[in-house]
Amino acid sequence: MTMTVALTMALAACQPQNTKPTSAQIESVAMAASQQGAAGAERQLRDWAAQGWPVAQRELGMLYRPRPARRADALQLLEQAARAGDTEAAFELGELERTAVAGVTPDPAAAWPWYRMAAEKKHARAALMLALLARNGEGVARDDAVAAHWLTVAAELGEAHAMFLLSNAYHDGQGVPRDAGQARQLLEAAAEHDYPPAIQELAMTVQTGDALSPKDELRASHLMKEANEHRHNSWNTF
Repeated sequence: MTMTVALTMALAACQPQNTKPTSAQIESVAMAASQQGAAGAERQLRDWAAQGWPVAQRELGMLYRPRPARRADALQLLEQAARAGDTEAAFELGELERTAVAGVTPDPAAAWPWYRMAAEKKHARAALMLALLARNGEGVARDDAVAAHWLTVAAELGEAHAMFLLSNAYHDGQGVPRDAGQARQLLEAAAEHDYPPAIQELAMTVQTGDALSPKDELRASHLMKEANEHRHNSWNTF
């Protein structure tokens, strides 16, 4: 256990019962429980969750997520935190419902309302997940317009993957009117956010040129090199 976490737990022990810890304190203890397997940190997290602090409920729920025997506890804790207004807990609950694990069938229909709760509070990844579910007809009826709506929300919140998918939607007229200019603008934005597929597609576009811009082999070469570097760096993180 790190000195920081030990100090946090010591300070918590000195606090009067029901004194609310800060989010940073809770998350520091949760990290020790998750990464270091610190039993004392997990006990402290359980104590805070039992006192009704939403961040502690969320962090304990996330700690339980990979433990099949604690799945029901994870669902309950995340729901408590989400209903108390914790946006990240709502997103994580959607992820838990949607993701297949041994012995449990994924339930994207159950995930939808939690993703929506988080997306309506400006959670970019939750908005992206709503778009993907609507586009693929998972848990809800397939609807390109609904998918485009949530892609727009996610893109406006800075989600590069959503910018790229929305660019394709405008290019193909899928759920939105066909608009080559808007498609290019979104593709450029996704590339500026260092999203490798967008950088690569933009490189291929400027390499040949189109109605929106002339052929530019030098820029295409720079973009392709950048895309390869981003992919290489991503692989090296695993």
